[in-house]
Amino acid sequence: MLGTLTSLIEITQVSSQGFWLLLPTEELFLSFENFPWFKDVTIKELCEVEWPSEKHIYWPNLDIDLSIDSIRDPLAFPLQYKAKG
Repeated sequence: MLGTLTSLIEITQVSSQGFWLLLPTEELFLSFENFPWFKDVTIKELCEVEWPSEKHIYWPNLDIDLSIDSIRDPLAFPLQYKAKG
């Protein structure tokens, strides 16, 4: 069984609108509008990301697990977290 693919994933840029996630074959943008639970985290927390399987990304310190498909097409996954307030 293979371990976590941590060296193959990287956060490359963070802006006020979201951040870019670099994978070996593509770069994906996660907007804070579609993924609001990342908006108030530190850069350190954001960069502590793992790739436990081919189709999932995991932030262990934030307990956030996302499928690659939901990042590629967030509108195809209508059950989204809604921040209170």
